[in-house]
Amino acid sequence: MSSAVESKENISRNFIENIIDNDIEQGHCKQVVTRFPPEPNGYLHIGHAKSIILNSGLAKKYKGVFHLRFDDTNPMKEKTEFVSSILDDVRWICGDIDNDQVYYASEYFDTMYECALKLIKKGKAYVCDLSAEEIRQYRGTLKEPGKCSPYRERSVKENLDLFERMRAGEFEDGSKVLRAKIDMASPNINMRDPIIYRVARKSHHNTGDKWCIYPMYDFAHPIEDAVEGVSHSICTLEFEDHRPLYDWVVRELEFENPPKQIEFAKLYLTNVVTGKRYIKKLVEDGIVDGWDDPRLVTIAALRRRGFTPESIMRFMELSGVSKANSSSDYAMLEYCIREDLKLKRPRMMAVLNPIKLVITNYPENEIEYLDVSNNQENDEMGMRKVPFGKELYIERDDFMIEPPRKYYRLYPGNEVRLMNAYFVKCTDYVLDSDGNVTEVHCTYDPETKSGSGFTGRKVKGTIHWVCAETAETAQVRLYENIVDEEKGVYNEDGTVNVNPNSLTVLENCYIEPALAEANPQDSFQFVRHGYFCVDSKDTDEDNIVFNRIVSLKSSYQPK
Repeated sequence: MSSAVESKENISRNFIENIIDNDIEQGHCKQVVTRFPPEPNGYLHIGHAKSIILNSGLAKKYKGVFHLRFDDTNPMKEKTEFVSSILDDVRWICGDIDNDQVYYASEYFDTMYECALKLIKKGKAYVCDLSAEEIRQYRGTLKEPGKCSPYRERSVKENLDLFERMRAGEFEDGSKVLRAKIDMASPNINMRDPIIYRVARKSHHNTGDKWCIYPMYDFAHPIEDAVEGVSHSICTLEFEDHRPLYDWVVRELEFENPPKQIEFAKLYLTNVVTGKRYIKKLVEDGIVDGWDDPRLVTIAALRRRGFTPESIMRFMELSGVSKANSSSDYAMLEYCIREDLKLKRPRMMAVLNPIKLVITNYPENEIEYLDVSNNQENDEMGMRKVPFGKELYIERDDFMIEPPRKYYRLYPGNEVRLMNAYFVKCTDYVLDSDGNVTEVHCTYDPETKSGSGFTGRKVKGTIHWVCAETAETAQVRLYENIVDEEKGVYNEDGTVNVNPNSLTVLENCYIEPALAEANPQDSFQFVRHGYFCVDSKDTDEDNIVFNRIVSLKSSYQPK
């Protein structure tokens, strides 16, 4: 390989890949094993997708192993509902995840207990009776060292006895904790004798009532990684200050081939709500219809709205992997889904705000079937037959009685093309008692049929339509950002600045009959309106609901 090619390849690799390459070259890593370790205390959001894609992608790149591991060490916040949703999300993004790739931290509770005993026997852990508030006071500050607990010098024998009695349930919640004995003067507060076990009489979703003591995350996580043989524990930057404790745990417990923790910058997306407590409040207040409401950026919500795994992967590629915090524009995510769908999905006709168009000179009671391309940019998607008749529905804003300058759609005396059909010329219109247009009357020229090669004259406007006799009705939901972007994401009291126009529901929209046969999650381009997906939650045999994934226009320009 030439030096120029090598240089180009090195430039394209992110800093994590460079670290892994070096570990392999130095003989420190025989097999790359990565993991995605969510706590099942809520639904995953777009930021988690970056970690899923990064960890699973690295394992695939190096022909290694990827684990999905639930860090379920806190029964106070965890639910089986969240476990199920996370499994669905990860499988949706990564494809098939075998059962032997799915792990639970709770499966290692016995191992973690034995590890705690080992630390006590080594004189590296002790039972402390200080209250939570006292522990905070003793911890010190960033400028001042901490103060040793009066219980720090308990004997190994006493600590073993007290810890075993903690497990036996002799002590009330919060009355005693097990702490690592490290350094109360450390400049890193995480190393000032952190709590590694606490008493908590809570039933666990996986282990039931077997345990009344539970390990803390900073103690459990490195043990989980080590037990599973994880080679590179890749996490976000907020864990950088925790790395010395991570390394201390695996070193003191004398694990062979200990995992290496590497931190990368989180994905921040502008003007969205990702915090679990904020989403939970939106759900509880009925502002959204669940954690999967399409206005949210949980992975379940993005899936329901119609985003694809490929579009999210492309978004992550454009966002990049680095050590520096930065924000990505939501418009970039929208760009990625447009790019993914534009050559994959059929372009169908749907009228969202209908008025009737009557072709007065078209034969009565006749329906003809026109040949229409499924996607003008992808011939491989073929053709379909679309019914056409005397009465059609068109968009209300495609007709004006007194049009402004450069308005090329229908108005009295003007001629336009009906997409994939004929030229029609407006001859009259009908008003109701309030002065609203209810019908537009036109004549058509049968010589101007699309595909006939007609060149006699040209028109400037083309409008879409749906045949009234065969049209099906649907509900269409138009989504905007749930955040009022002018006011910012959050109020001073911590609530979300909700955009009151984040959801518009259109009833009795008219669609091509073929669209009525679509299944939940099927997606299409509606001509001139954008990309839409069949809602997987509210669609049933009697009512089809479409969610707008994204409009056609983009404000994002890829670099």
